[in-house]
Amino acid sequence: MPVGFGGSCFQKDVLSLVYLCETLNLSKVANYFLGIVEINNYQRRRFADLIISEMFNTVTDKKIALFGFAFKKNTADTRESSAIHIGKHLLDERAHLCVYDPKVPEQNIKHELGLVTSKDIVTKYVDVFKSPYEACKNAHSIVIVTEWDEFKDLDYGKLYAVMKKPASVFDGRLLVDQKKLKEIGFRVFSIGTAKTQSLNLFP
Repeated sequence: MPVGFGGSCFQKDVLSLVYLCETLNLSKVANYFLGIVEINNYQRRRFADLIISEMFNTVTDKKIALFGFAFKKNTADTRESSAIHIGKHLLDERAHLCVYDPKVPEQNIKHELGLVTSKDIVTKYVDVFKSPYEACKNAHSIVIVTEWDEFKDLDYGKLYAVMKKPASVFDGRLLVDQKKLKEIGFRVFSIGTAKTQSLNLFP
């Protein structure tokens, strides 16, 4: 399962099924469909916890380049985007988010995050960039949340060069070539793969 589904329709439709089943006294079926939403929320939290644990159990004041904010590629729609929920968890830990999305405007990103945390926190800890290379300057990690095709073809060697070391990539959409990125020097963590990797400070 990727880092979580979003959008305005799927979760609403699932919750409608929950309501319908409850009105028909089909409690087990209702619980089954409710579990889909709960697992989706759990997956987002689990991914955020992975980021924190693999960044030495703290992201406070660390820069994290968040790649993607739309709920899926080829849209500027952010409704129920996993980026909002993951961003909130990281902001709760006082990470500094450096966000890049090719279509979502800066005001939308900050507005959505302001709904799940305080506007003061967004002002202090969230910056939005028009280039992934700018977003990665002095960042400690890259977190891929939206499956934009361009994220497959970025010059990760160039990104690695401007990041803090050790630099990590957390791939929530199974987009990147793990072997290639590890050869560059990244620590790479992808959904569905082993959680912990040994840290090599002298690649």
